[in-house]
Amino acid sequence: MKHIPIRYINTPQEEQKFSGSFSIRDIHSLLAGKDIIQELHRHDFFYILALEKGRGNHEIDFRSYEIRDYSIFLMRPGQVHQLTLKAGSSGYLIEFNTDFHFLKDKVSSELLRKATDLNHYQFEANSLKRLVAILGYIFEEYTIKKERYQDVIKANLEIFFIELIRQNSNATPNTTNPYTQECFEKLSELLKTHIVKHKQVSFYADKLSLSLYQLNAITKGAQGKTCSEIMNEYIILESKRYLLATSNQVNQIASYLGYEDVSYFIRFFKKHTGQSPEAFRHNFK
Repeated sequence: MKHIPIRYINTPQEEQKFSGSFSIRDIHSLLAGKDIIQELHRHDFFYILALEKGRGNHEIDFRSYEIRDYSIFLMRPGQVHQLTLKAGSSGYLIEFNTDFHFLKDKVSSELLRKATDLNHYQFEANSLKRLVAILGYIFEEYTIKKERYQDVIKANLEIFFIELIRQNSNATPNTTNPYTQECFEKLSELLKTHIVKHKQVSFYADKLSLSLYQLNAITKGAQGKTCSEIMNEYIILESKRYLLATSNQVNQIASYLGYEDVSYFIRFFKKHTGQSPEAFRHNFK
């Protein structure tokens, strides 16, 4: 069973002590006059691509985005993506993993959660300039490394997420109450860890100390769907990831996802997508 290629942060040795792993790079220097063309892969870290200028295509969990000027892409660990970024693009790329000290603070972690509710933000020029200016200051601190530069980076990263949420909330206010959203986030983390072995809603209700009614009320409040529907969507998404990012046979993928009966897995996949796993793999290419 081949697994989806995972990329890790390539942090210089002297930066390893910076609260886990954190990296920021200038896109113009990273491209060095050449296009970036990446195959499907996933990361074990948070990923922010902020572009003042950009051309290309970015596919995140099988949703395709045309890359344009004044755009920001955010991804959580585990998401699968494929990036084509043309030479001449400019901006910043930030990567940090779940051990980064920023995430140990509850307020900061909540800011990141809200910001990563979306994978793609599109701005007007003036709005993005404000955000890029913050990233430019972070890049300067990361490069020069003056006294307590780590603290300055963390503070400015928090400001960046506050500003990003402000910009988005003006257009699409979030009406989900904090308790519902927090419980839904906990459910999402549990699914990542347990969905292969546990596909009963009752298992997750017990883990969260909720009744089945309460858990379904939370998922409906957060996503407008039952817990069972959320679980099915997660399994289908992970199936698609393995079908397109690896050459594994369908029976191998079914087994990896906890289905001993491959025919049942095929019927399940077809019910939710309208096509067989093999047809999906063939038609997507």
